[in-house]
Formats: sequence, C-alpha cells, structure tokens
Amino acid sequence: MADFRKIIHVDMDAFYASIEQRDNPDLRGKPVAVGGNAERGVIAAASYEARRFGVKSAMSSMKAARLCPDLVFVPPHFDKYKAASEEIRSIFQRYTELIEPLALDEAFLDVSNHPMQSATFIAKAIKNDIYEAMGLVASAGVSYNKFLAKIASDQDKPDGLFVISPEEGAAFVEELSVDKFFGVGKVTAQKMKELGIYHGKDLLKFSEQELSTYFGKAGHFFYHIARGIDHRPVKAHRERKSIGAERTLSENILERDEIEFQLKKVVDALWKRYEKSEKKGYTLSIKLKFADFSQLTRAYTGNKELITKNEIWNLALQLIVDNYDRKMPLRLLGVAISNFNDDGEAKKEEVVQLSLL
Repeated sequence: MADFRKIIHVDMDAFYASIEQRDNPDLRGKPVAVGGNAERGVIAAASYEARRFGVKSAMSSMKAARLCPDLVFVPPHFDKYKAASEEIRSIFQRYTELIEPLALDEAFLDVSNHPMQSATFIAKAIKNDIYEAMGLVASAGVSYNKFLAKIASDQDKPDGLFVISPEEGAAFVEELSVDKFFGVGKVTAQKMKELGIYHGKDLLKFSEQELSTYFGKAGHFFYHIARGIDHRPVKAHRERKSIGAERTLSENILERDEIEFQLKKVVDALWKRYEKSEKKGYTLSIKLKFADFSQLTRAYTGNKELITKNEIWNLALQLIVDNYDRKMPLRLLGVAISNFNDDGEAKKEEVVQLSLL
C-alpha cells in the first residue's frame, strides 16, 4: 500500500446549473438549462432535474425543450463560474499543491504526501469544505491512479464518494464497459466492439503490440489500464494547447457580409485572449457548424508566428472562403490558435494541415 499514490478526482455536480440555482432560489428544484433558448442554441449545462428528462450538455436547445417542456433556460455567466472555480481551487490548496485542473469544474489532486493517511478522509473534507464555503456539491473519486480516480468520481453522482483500492483496481477495470473508459470516444468504442472488446477483460485477450497496431499510441495505454496500471503523474501546471473563441449565432447566416461581420466578433474575442496569454502560435484553425449540425474544421500551419490581429482575421477569412461552399447556412463560427512557440526555436511544421470532421 505504501508504494501506491493517493489520487483524488473532484468533479463538481452540474456546476454551472448549480451555481444558477444557488444564486436564484426560484430555480431550485426546477429543470434548468444553462445556455440557448427554446428556439435555438446549445446547452452548456443541465441541472439534475433536467437530466432526468434526458437533457444534457452539448445538446441542441430545441431538442432539450422537446424532451422537457418545463425546462427553464438561463443565460450563462462565465465570469461567475470562473470565480467559483478559483475559490474551489483555493480549497484544494489547503490539502495539496499537486493540482491538475481538467476544466473549471474538475481536477485531479495528488495527496500522497499529506500528513493525513487516508485519502478518503481528505476527499470527504474537501467535499465538506466546498459545501460549507460555497453551497455547492461535489463528487469525488479516490484511487491509486488518475484513470481509476476519474472513473470513480462518476460512480455515485450526485454528492458521491467512491473508492477503488489497489487490490480492487484490476478487477474493477475487467468489468468496466469500454463506453465508460475515460478518454474513449464513440469512434474508438465502436472500433473496440468490432474487435469483440466490450469490457476491460476483453482487452486482456490482446497483446500490447496488437493493441498498438489497432489503436496507435493509445493501444499501449489500453494494454496497461486493462490491468489497472496508470503511471501518469498529476501535473500541477498543464500547458494550454490552444487559445480559441467561438460564437453560436442567434440566426443562421449564409451571405459573405454577414459571415465577415460575425467573424470579426469572434476574432476580436480571440485576440483579447491571445494578447493576454503572451504566447505566439503557428497554427490557425476554423470551426464551422451548419444548420443541420454537421461540422467542418480547417487549419493552416505556417513557418512564422501569428503576431497581429489583422493577419489572424485575413487567414481565418481565407480558410472560410476556400473551404465553405455556402450551400448550407452557418449556425456557429469558431477560430483558434495553437502550436505555440514557447522556447523561441523555430517550428518545423511548414505545411498546410487540412482536416474534415
């Protein structure tokens, strides 16, 4: 036992919606959706009352309204959510400096060196501190590695606390559906099922080489995690991989002047974040979502840094003009910068990168 790390994954329950319900008593006990409205938009978060009807994040608000006719839509207040996230992190820091945020509402904590011997006791204390200080509920997973701690936090929501001990880890993964594997999306899960892999125990039938042949680098991870092994450390400082901004439009658009007008708003928002980050990137990408919810992405990687808002605007517009045939109206525009040069050395990627999702 002493050789195992003690990892906690804390996941706030219905974070955005819970904050709105906390701050507005009229919303308590009601099905609440943050973001969108009954006519258009995308759900950013749903309360547990709404989830009982099948409403969930990333769902179109029109579908959500059909599933739950009494659904209450509220606009998002991201500054408030960010402030709450920072307060939660300050609570984490009472127990450890090894904190790896995954989003505003979840993080890994390594408490291996905490004087309290019990990670379970620490997780209970953190949950209690958050509730006492903020009136918000968190679920926690406790285990000896990141993969199992993440899985554990989702086992008993809301207000859950689930522990997977080193003795239980391998057996737990054996019975775990691949659909519930952290990091396995629908495409990978489907590929696994085509290979006869439905649960963790099915992965044990394949060699590490076979899994790497089928799944690339992820195959090595699957081989080890099927045996309850995950040596990834909790990284206290995660580098941001991209900086972006996107805009879901109040009305679908098709004409170029409308596209340019909305693109300017997106680039303005991106530029503010890009300047503040003090990073410089080589790759610019666009995301277009259409009226039928299909999506197109395109990216360009050059041999010099993007340093002015004007060149970002021109490149983004050019990518749109070159790749969008304007047969289907747009409902969302997004622009992002990545491939940062943090060490001052020239990047070697000088080719155009194109991708279609």
